[in-house]
Amino acid sequence: MYNHEIDYKIYGDDMQFVEVELDPQETVVAEAGSFMMMENDIHMETIFGDGSGGGDGLMGKLFSAGKRVLTGESLFMTTFTNMGAGKRHVSFASPYPGKIIPMNLSEYGGKIVCQKDAFLAAAKGVSVGIEFQRKMGVGFFGGEGFIMQKLEGDGMAFIHAGGTIIKKDLLPGQSLRVDTGCLVAMTRDVQYEIEFVKGVKTALFGGEGLFFATLRGPGSVWIQSLPFSRLASRVFAAAPSRGGSKDEGSIARGLFDMFNGD
Repeated sequence: MYNHEIDYKIYGDDMQFVEVELDPQETVVAEAGSFMMMENDIHMETIFGDGSGGGDGLMGKLFSAGKRVLTGESLFMTTFTNMGAGKRHVSFASPYPGKIIPMNLSEYGGKIVCQKDAFLAAAKGVSVGIEFQRKMGVGFFGGEGFIMQKLEGDGMAFIHAGGTIIKKDLLPGQSLRVDTGCLVAMTRDVQYEIEFVKGVKTALFGGEGLFFATLRGPGSVWIQSLPFSRLASRVFAAAPSRGGSKDEGSIARGLFDMFNGD
């Protein structure tokens, strides 16, 4: 399917948002909950799956949406189409402190593999699916809900990562071990395996997760310094118990209540 060629501008430093410029009839597809603001004449619509046209009819749409359920995401995504005569703008915000990474998929062989919660928005025509591994159990039990998404097409896609982001270019045969929560994305030729941390003492008392990802080149990988799961666990650990005084750790407790849905 033809990918819409969108222009964009990223604002901010640690709490970024991306402003997408749409020509008449151009469309951008976004993850539910990422919308920030839009100008007049932009039509907003909820759709099944990613709207990439991966299948015709009801069954094709259900299959596209069903792939997203396996990653823990919503059945639905939202499209924003410029129905006006001139250029219009729509903006999408990052969900927590970090960076928005623009990806021109045509520059990476038409495919990027990323963490299941990293996708923010993309030009219509970019397909969002699951990157299946030969060993399915590895994906489902590989630490921190390690299931990878794949973004395919030749258009622009935007992913989000926490903290500081670094891009590492791996030569053929070169390997790198990364905490599964810190792995954000990688190009299509990077081979990866999820390995259990050997040694009971390391696993129980090392302060890290039980799994790490071994990545092998050639290709590029993007790594984040602060996964949301790590940020949330630190907030929860610092929050006082509900039996504590009202003034004790009021900020931490407020964050705890927010994450806990109170």
